[in-house]
Amino acid sequence: MPSRARSRCPRCRQIRKADGTCSSQCARRRKAAGERARGSSTQQGYGQEHRELFRKPVLERDPVCVLCGRAPATQADHHPLSRRELIAQGLDPNDPAYGRGLCAPCHSAETARHQPGGWNRRSGQTRRSEP
Repeated sequence: MPSRARSRCPRCRQIRKADGTCSSQCARRRKAAGERARGSSTQQGYGQEHRELFRKPVLERDPVCVLCGRAPATQADHHPLSRRELIAQGLDPNDPAYGRGLCAPCHSAETARHQPGGWNRRSGQTRRSEP
């Protein structure tokens, strides 16, 4: 049975590779442009002040992951509101009361659940802003 004809990239019109990715530089340029628009972690509000006022106290308060209860907490997660939601409501996003300590796997799972991005982002879903 013949395979389906490969499609063309809508931006550069080059024929896509067998895995569906663009064979040209346009995919890398789009990714780089998105990273520049998002800014560095410090520009997003996760600088020294955040580390000293939020992350350190949260991890001291929650030395073990509050979700799984087994692994050491290595990530300070904004919860129940995201950093962006706290700022929008005029609340202090660096207040440790709005955080919880999570291990890396639990933090990744929570981020994927609440902040789907890229191909996994569903239409109409809002995006929470957490590290």
